[in-house]
Amino acid sequence: MFAPMYRSDQKQIRIAILDLYEGQANQGMRCIRELLNQYGEEHQLDLVWEEFDVRLKKQLPDLSYDLYISSGGPGSPLDSEGSEWERLYFEWIRETEQYNRDLSHPQKKHVLFICHSFQLAARYFQVAQVIRRRSTAFGVFPVHMLDEGKLEPLFNGLHDPFYAVDSRDFQVVQPDHHRLRQLGAIILAIEKERPHVPLERAVMAIRFNEYMIGTQFHPEADAVGMTMYLQREDKKQTVIGNHGFEKWQSMIEQLNDPDKIVSTYSHVIPNFLQLATEQHVQVEV
Repeated sequence: MFAPMYRSDQKQIRIAILDLYEGQANQGMRCIRELLNQYGEEHQLDLVWEEFDVRLKKQLPDLSYDLYISSGGPGSPLDSEGSEWERLYFEWIRETEQYNRDLSHPQKKHVLFICHSFQLAARYFQVAQVIRRRSTAFGVFPVHMLDEGKLEPLFNGLHDPFYAVDSRDFQVVQPDHHRLRQLGAIILAIEKERPHVPLERAVMAIRFNEYMIGTQFHPEADAVGMTMYLQREDKKQTVIGNHGFEKWQSMIEQLNDPDKIVSTYSHVIPNFLQLATEQHVQVEV
């Protein structure tokens, strides 16, 4: 198989990045920007983006953008219930849904929800429970596709299981299968099986509808940048203090395994971008 070459004389593709990091230092936004730069250069596309500070400045994009990426973020996805920023965020999801349902809009708005945003989307769509974990999930973990996940274009090119960076204190569990059927939503992946632990496996990815999809893990995490970040003395000591030296060492090793994070990074968000931009560009074979 060869990769299609998109024509470079197409219109500009506008992307909105919804920043849910609440002003805290993070690697997620850097990784998203770098992925967009790489994809635009590789496919000769004019990708431009604007960033919106959702939590601190209550900024939300309008519907003039071609696609949307909503980031991870710190804190509880439950404590924001009733807040002004969450109300505006849910209203933005609702308006985007309504736009996509309108048959007079042939070009739809694709949305990717990552980690914290995924948990919020699970609450918005009421497809599962969002609860606090007994302990923090931090590291590189296997993600297991369900049958539907093996047919999901977002996961094209990945093995089952594939590996992803996970960093969270909350989880999406107890899916409401009646509600999922009602929406036409599909659970795509779950966390690793732990037969010795009597706990339900968390949901790791859901396609909420034809144009909105979310992952509990961080598909934007890059091996080189994350390795450099974790090797900074302050970050190294923080990880060791919170999770132990073996966890830090394991993350460094797994980040640079070409079959693990490198593969997830090079497939998931590029697949999303291909899905979201194919209606805007012509393809040369």
